[in-house]
Amino acid sequence: MVDQLGDSLDRAVEQAFTRPIPKSAQAQMKYLVKQLKGTKAVAQALGVSQRTVERYVAGKLKRPRKDLAARIEREVKKRWQPQIREKAKKKAASTDGIVVSTQARFGFTAAPGTTDDARIRHITQALSPQWAQRLFEARDAGATEQQLLDIAAQGLGHHYFRDNGRRAHDLDVEFTDVEEIEITL
Repeated sequence: MVDQLGDSLDRAVEQAFTRPIPKSAQAQMKYLVKQLKGTKAVAQALGVSQRTVERYVAGKLKRPRKDLAARIEREVKKRWQPQIREKAKKKAASTDGIVVSTQARFGFTAAPGTTDDARIRHITQALSPQWAQRLFEARDAGATEQQLLDIAAQGLGHHYFRDNGRRAHDLDVEFTDVEEIEITL
C-alpha cells in the first residue's frame, strides 16, 4: 500500500518526541486506559473486548497479535507527548516549514491551449511555513487524503514549478498516482 500524506505528517511530528513510547503491551495498555479514562473506551478504540484490555493491564496477556500490536502502538503515538507534538507543529508552521519528498505523477496546464502531459517525477522540495500550517490545520480538522494532496500540490506548484511566484503564474499543477511521499520537519 502506498504511504499516505496524513500518515507521513504524523510520523514527521513523532520525530520530535523526546522520550520513546512505552515498550511492553502492558505499559501501552495502562497508558491508553489512563488517557481514555477507562478500559471500555480503550476496547472501543482498539476494536477488542473490554476483558482483553483488562487482561493486558493485569499482565495476564503479554504479546498481542501483529495487527493488534500495530493498533495499540498507533493509538499510543496519537496521544504521546501532546505538548511536544504541538510545539513541533507550531515551529514548522511559523519558522521552519516542512520538506516534502515524493514520487508521483505531475502534470500541469498553463496558458489556454498549452499542456504538459503528466509524468512520474521524484521531487524533494522545502515548503514554507504557510504550507506546513495549512497541512497541519487540515489534518487536525479531519481533511481527507485527497484534500491534503491538493494542499501539497498547491505548495509544490508554488515553490517548485512556479519558482516561488517568479515564473509560470497561470500554471495549475496536478498531483496524482502518488507512489511514495515522506514529510520531514
